[in-house]
Amino acid sequence: MRAYVRGNPIAVMGMSGVGKTRIASMLRSQDRWFHYSIDYRIGTRYMDEAIVDNFKREATKVPLLRELLLSDSIFISSNITFDNLDPLSTYLGKPGDPKKGGIPFDEYIRRQREHKDAEIRALMDTPLFVEKARSIYGYDKFICDTGGSICEVVDPTDKNDPVLRTLSESCLLVYIAGDDSHAEALKARFDKSPKPMYYNETFLREVWADYLKETGCTETEVDPDHFIRWGFARLIDWRRPRYQAMADGWGITLAAKDVEKVNTPEAFLDLIEKSL
Repeated sequence: MRAYVRGNPIAVMGMSGVGKTRIASMLRSQDRWFHYSIDYRIGTRYMDEAIVDNFKREATKVPLLRELLLSDSIFISSNITFDNLDPLSTYLGKPGDPKKGGIPFDEYIRRQREHKDAEIRALMDTPLFVEKARSIYGYDKFICDTGGSICEVVDPTDKNDPVLRTLSESCLLVYIAGDDSHAEALKARFDKSPKPMYYNETFLREVWADYLKETGCTETEVDPDHFIRWGFARLIDWRRPRYQAMADGWGITLAAKDVEKVNTPEAFLDLIEKSL
């Protein structure tokens, strides 16, 4: 872990919903921090072409849109923002019954692998953006808003893990850790609005096999939303120890319940300094 001086670059990590983006947005708006979003970088740089091609593939199924596309009469693009990552999650999709919006499991795995490669590249770009923020845009302070799946693409037990080494050499890694009540709230929120996301492939294949065995469904009979709801409940327990190992070996831990009370950049930096 690099020595920390107030105002040095920070990378926040943790499960979706713990407050990473809220904190990054607050630092950006209230104290002029450069906000580098890993998910935004994935969707606009490394997976943009695949996302747009998928839109076009669906559009060509409609005769009128197909003719307009082939004649260059219309233009299709992805409009990803920090607060709206739907084009990326829509591309990742959900496996299962095509009549319910599902895609074949093999295609799902292929897209998951695309995301893994893109996420690693986006994370490895962090030092580049620390420098660009300062030299091009004039920002002295920098926060990296890592995606909820960073723990799936690193090995915290490997002292030479390239992603963690690169991140820790340029930023202080800050893990925002939720407790059991937070985990239950995440499950409830996800149950209301299940969204596609990235999973470790070993974990994903295990969960898929268990789901097929438990439900007796064939791959094309699986209800896509039911499957990802079912898998998400197990995902939280899978990820929590991996995040903690990252914090123990490479950074610091802040409690999500404390971060929730933070309303100013100074209060957030105070939390970090108390933890140090």
